[in-house]
Amino acid sequence: MAEQYAIEMLNITKRFPGIIANDNITLQLKKGEIHALLGENGAGKSTLMSVLFGLYQAEEGIIKKDGVQVDIKDPNDANALGIGMVHQHFKLVDCFSVLDNIILGVEPTKNGFLQKKEARKKIVDLSNRYGLMVDPDAIVEDITVGMQQRTEILKMLYRDSEILIFDEPTAVLTPQEIHELMKIMKNLAKEGKSILFISHKLQEIMEVSDRCTVLRKGKYVGTVNTNETTMEQLSAMMVGRNVNFHVEKEEKEAGEVILEVKDISVASKTKGKDAVNHVSFNVRAGEIVCIAGIDGNGQTELVYGITGLEPLSNGSLIYKGEDITKQSIRYRSVHGMSHIPEDRHKHGLVLDYSLEYNLVLQRYFESQFTTKYGFLKRKEIREYSDGLIEEHDIRSGQGSITVARSMSGGNQQKAIIAREIDRDPDLLIAVQPTRGVDVGAIEAIHKQLIEQRDQGKAVLLVSLELDEVMDVPDRILVMFEGEIVGELDPKKTTQEELGLYMAGAKKDEVKSV
Repeated sequence: MAEQYAIEMLNITKRFPGIIANDNITLQLKKGEIHALLGENGAGKSTLMSVLFGLYQAEEGIIKKDGVQVDIKDPNDANALGIGMVHQHFKLVDCFSVLDNIILGVEPTKNGFLQKKEARKKIVDLSNRYGLMVDPDAIVEDITVGMQQRTEILKMLYRDSEILIFDEPTAVLTPQEIHELMKIMKNLAKEGKSILFISHKLQEIMEVSDRCTVLRKGKYVGTVNTNETTMEQLSAMMVGRNVNFHVEKEEKEAGEVILEVKDISVASKTKGKDAVNHVSFNVRAGEIVCIAGIDGNGQTELVYGITGLEPLSNGSLIYKGEDITKQSIRYRSVHGMSHIPEDRHKHGLVLDYSLEYNLVLQRYFESQFTTKYGFLKRKEIREYSDGLIEEHDIRSGQGSITVARSMSGGNQQKAIIAREIDRDPDLLIAVQPTRGVDVGAIEAIHKQLIEQRDQGKAVLLVSLELDEVMDVPDRILVMFEGEIVGELDPKKTTQEELGLYMAGAKKDEVKSV
């Protein structure tokens, strides 16, 4: 029966230069259900949702809402039909407040004047009702990525959307926040809202969705009832092979100290006190040290301090025996420090550059890529880029000349990881390296981190993913409110104990070793 479907996308085809992003895909969303959309990076999930939201126009196929064909030319049409979308890369104005971002485009006015009072009340009510706990007066650039995510969700709820599209909604959230979001999604579905949920995370799909549609390389693979399948079956549908969910690594003796962090503090942009408060630890050659913690406990500022993105307000950094506290980012970079950043758009890529120029961003000035007269060797850059794309399976419509902005989030992430690892660093700082990538790519990234360690490199991993924290590192340091509150051995601890430290319920005196 057609009328049981809230949304039907029938035989949708969407092409871009050099690639068919969606190849004759049909997706049907029942009323009041949570429908997961699963696929590798670049499988066409976000493109399909962007067609539904009016950001793209399909070359072929039709869309029906409640059994009636509709024409969605832009997001305003989608909003008018009650379709809302939380994007993987947020659509927020950094210098605006949370409140201003939420009402942008649907501002309540009276006699030409903005009426924010009712809007604020509605936002606060929605925030409390769904446990989002967002401060409407905070400036977006000052809040955590997790809070920006919640602002996007509130934007959708504020517009009374009936069809909710979540594009990788948990990629930036902590385990606790993910648990809360799952509850919110279930409550929304109970209230009769229909949810499309794009995710790579099989556990979440199993936990929250009613049905799951799988895409692979732009084509429709199949739709299954979640309660009748397994994670292994879904991953095989998604990548076309079986995936190993467990990280294989051998015991390794750590070598000399590569990075010594001595009593450092880093100021906070949003609070009066320091975001990092007198932190000390070491990272040795041949080991992976993981900084774990709930988002917003100083991990971001700690990384900024170590990489030179923010100055230290106290303490010093000793790198390979040299004090680099006052050295520039370029100095740290050319002396073997690689950084896979938390925010790939802000610090990882120049989005309007081609893929090849992004892959040589930190090396373009080397003799391999630049003549002695300062001209770029374009042929060498192209060959180098083509090699990395092949080696790391970076999928892009036009290869090296693809504009970085047009690539899927997961493939942007793969490009950054390829660039940073290929620089053969002595210290690799990897901040949420598997954020927004599929299970096949996660497996490959974890292998690469283990390989770096086995080659005698020092790896500092910052992660919010509990499975990753328990599986990949040799040592875990837990951060809470800007301090290191525990050092744990992943082989001897449990997720429950780790959670207690992360929540601040447990605390040890941690000695720098």
